[in-house]
Amino acid sequence: MLAGGEGKRLMPLTADRAKPAVPFGGIYRLIDFVLSNLANGHYLKIVVLTQYKSHSLDRHVSRTWRLSAMLGNYVTPVPAQQRLGPRWFAGSADALFQNLNLIYDELPDHVIVFGADHIYRMDPRQMVEQHIDSGADVTVAAIRQPLSMADQFGVIDTDPSGRRVVAFREKPTDAVGLADAPDQVYASMGNYVFKTQSMIEALREDAMDPSSKHDLGGNIIPMMVKAGGAEVYDFADNVVPGSTERDRGYWRDVGTLDAYYDAHMDLISPHPVFNLYNDRWPIYTGHDPLPPAKFVHNDGDRIGHAIDSLVSAGVIVSGGTALRSILSPGVILHSHAQVEDSVLMGCVKVGRGAIIRRAIIDKNVVIPDGARIGFDLEEDRKRFAVTRGGIVVIGKNEILDR
Repeated sequence: MLAGGEGKRLMPLTADRAKPAVPFGGIYRLIDFVLSNLANGHYLKIVVLTQYKSHSLDRHVSRTWRLSAMLGNYVTPVPAQQRLGPRWFAGSADALFQNLNLIYDELPDHVIVFGADHIYRMDPRQMVEQHIDSGADVTVAAIRQPLSMADQFGVIDTDPSGRRVVAFREKPTDAVGLADAPDQVYASMGNYVFKTQSMIEALREDAMDPSSKHDLGGNIIPMMVKAGGAEVYDFADNVVPGSTERDRGYWRDVGTLDAYYDAHMDLISPHPVFNLYNDRWPIYTGHDPLPPAKFVHNDGDRIGHAIDSLVSAGVIVSGGTALRSILSPGVILHSHAQVEDSVLMGCVKVGRGAIIRRAIIDKNVVIPDGARIGFDLEEDRKRFAVTRGGIVVIGKNEILDR
């Protein structure tokens, strides 16, 4: 798993943590969704390549993802070791090249390389099965996206069969639609299955090229496409046990604050776009020993309640109201506080009479009594980050003045 990105577009949420360690959905980290897909698919020898601000990510993986060593299973965070000299990873391909010793230790026939920070369910066994049956050197997972959005993705062009990749282009402005859907293109999901020896040879060749950016999508995949050994896997063909037509094929790149916020809003409807409650393909994570959530006071307009919201363990709604919001573990809403259309991370304290609307508030923030956030964006911009979509974002550990 590639988990070394800085996640600059998610600042301030990535001010002191790696992007895959960013909390999501109340109790999870972004990396939990991809690790759960691999674990549910019974792929249980996983290394997580980390680099920037990796402490909280390393700690989460080490504490939460403990597999049976007796059975030879593991999820292991591997920081940048500078095995080839005093330098960081120059790109995703270089990250693999600098860690080829991990491949040599296991000697697999095939290697799965997935990114660590997307929200989706996928049975990876189906992709691996197609890869092996095809004999391809690499298989690239792709999701269908509107042709009008082609310039936002790495786009995969195929031959008339719809399987063999003939071009892999970053954000093209002249993309052509698919044969069976002229208004759609294949967008790369950043997930790959490699034939091991083919991957090693490509990484070695790339490492010797001083003009390369040493990027999987930008250099390795085009190299293998040119050699005629690349195929595409259509994510629309993937069937996850327990999925419904509403959430089947769901995939979100939460690389921006607005996308991160929108993905949270996908969770809270009565019939959610992304269903966390599929117990046939669970999302695993670690849980602190917290008590159940508590809702207290029923006195006139001082009523503790939450509507169309996700409420985690350890939350206390003490005479306040949560509407269409995500309350992470340890959040406290005091009397007459109101939180609407917002994401509150762990241990946020919202003071009496405070009102919060369309906000993302990171861990341990204290909102003072009577504060108003999300109502005057010009005023909010003087103190906080405000996204293009008008979402107010408050960084970790801030204690605000009224």
